[in-house]
Amino acid sequence: MTGTTPTRATTSSKRTASGRPTGQLALDELRQHVQSGQVDTVLLALPDAQGRLKGKRYGAHHFLDRIATGQADMCAYILATDVDMTPADGFALTSWESGYQDLHAVPDLATIRLLPWMPHTALVHADAQHHDGQPLRLAPRHILRHQLARLAERGLTAKAGLETEFILYQGNYDQAAEDDYQHLRPVTTDNLDYALDHNPQLDRFLHRLQTALAGAGLSVEAIKTESAPGQVEITFPYADALAACDGHTVLKHAVRAIAQRSGMAPTFMAAPETRLANGLHLHLSLWCDNRPALVTDAGELSRLAQQALAGLVESLADFAPLYAPTVNSYKRFTTASFAPTRMTWGYDNRTCAVRVVGRGDGLHLEIRLPGADANPYLAVAASLAAIMDAIDRKLQPPPPCTGNAYRTEQGRAVPLTLQDALRSFLDSPTAQKAFGGDVVEHYAHLGELELAAHRQAVTDVERRRRFTRA
Repeated sequence: MTGTTPTRATTSSKRTASGRPTGQLALDELRQHVQSGQVDTVLLALPDAQGRLKGKRYGAHHFLDRIATGQADMCAYILATDVDMTPADGFALTSWESGYQDLHAVPDLATIRLLPWMPHTALVHADAQHHDGQPLRLAPRHILRHQLARLAERGLTAKAGLETEFILYQGNYDQAAEDDYQHLRPVTTDNLDYALDHNPQLDRFLHRLQTALAGAGLSVEAIKTESAPGQVEITFPYADALAACDGHTVLKHAVRAIAQRSGMAPTFMAAPETRLANGLHLHLSLWCDNRPALVTDAGELSRLAQQALAGLVESLADFAPLYAPTVNSYKRFTTASFAPTRMTWGYDNRTCAVRVVGRGDGLHLEIRLPGADANPYLAVAASLAAIMDAIDRKLQPPPPCTGNAYRTEQGRAVPLTLQDALRSFLDSPTAQKAFGGDVVEHYAHLGELELAAHRQAVTDVERRRRFTRA
């Protein structure tokens, strides 16, 4: 529940003489690392619809010779499949009928970074393209890029600091699966919110994670344990919005790798247990001519800030499938959970959907709707789309919520189920205008696949409630 502070600098990472954060490489520097034997493997990573890194491992020399300034081929179903990577019909992008054709994965050479948790390995994010070289509009990185381009047309840029939570359990993923994910034991048993004394296992993990992230060019702003047993929160400094989302995907990769080697199984589920919630809070600020645009010289909310707040509380609920993509996502939106239940805003009020926090140049908006299961590119894109709609329509926000937002009738209710959210998403003219009908239909179909996976599944809750009582 910490905040992140925007500054005129984009990151607090240590930097090389070339100005890049330590751990990030230019192409020439990657070549030097390969020639010296420091790097022998390159991961080419395409973020999928769920925000996970998918791709291929390449020998470093092959990557430099054949891929770095060209492209790789990957099956297009990477962007058109459910969380289980199950091929499914119903997508315009690819299907059994189209033969599951390839797409081009084009390396973004501004994203080369070392992965200290994988020796001699570098990672490069990729952009998805059609064979004619046109961007694939459905790809999460492109969806965010499109919203950033729309923002630039209005003379604005965005900075983002992402703050995510996850829970660490004892054991590893294989053990958890063997036990059918029952009897999971968190690595701590107490409320360690803001604690500075941790057991040796957790302390080693936190230190290894922080050191590894810094080695990948991702110095963290803060790490803290949270109120739920085994819960950890990571906050990053402000950065370019696309770079912030790239960094989040690298964070999740690092957490999973380092935790499993430390005898722990992490989860980024939005609600891994009843009455537990993991959030992905988006700290956003808008800038114009390299100056903060949300605050006046007198330290008050600017007209632009008021319009941004109006857009977020009016439209963001319609975009819920982009930041709450699973059935489980909606189990986080409960009273007294620190996740919102109504579309409200307030000053330094953690019961609201949007929290105005900071002061002076550091004043910014904390969007508390996304869960830790959200695709960061889509969550930030949805937030910017809602803001731009209000800027264009010159909307004014309702009054701020000054008390317990869980008790107010002010503002729209946050969707209670994925089914409700999909209905609003498909019917939203604002979503159609901001993203295009093809994007809306694609991600709505992903939501329908998620619903279908749950529709006929019998749960432990049903058995406990009805086994002897039916």
